[in-house]
Amino acid sequence: MTTLRPVGGFCAETAGAISLFTATHLGIPVSTTHTITGAIVGVGSTRRLSAVRWGVAGRIVWAWVLTIPAAAAVAAATFQLTALFAP
Repeated sequence: MTTLRPVGGFCAETAGAISLFTATHLGIPVSTTHTITGAIVGVGSTRRLSAVRWGVAGRIVWAWVLTIPAAAAVAAATFQLTALFAP
């Protein structure tokens, strides 16, 4: 998505950790993967916006958006299949 130097990786990890600790303290469920990916995009964009491969970032966001309904559909199908065999 972007090239990170060690200091950029440190900043991304620190920002991700602060975000996760804050969300946990407030009782907000968040994804660690989403958090660190957002932090990496943030660090990459501080150099210049063209340093981030926005096409890759966009595909990641679409994968996140599609994952929730896909997981819901699989869960519903599994539940229905299980209900057929439950006493």
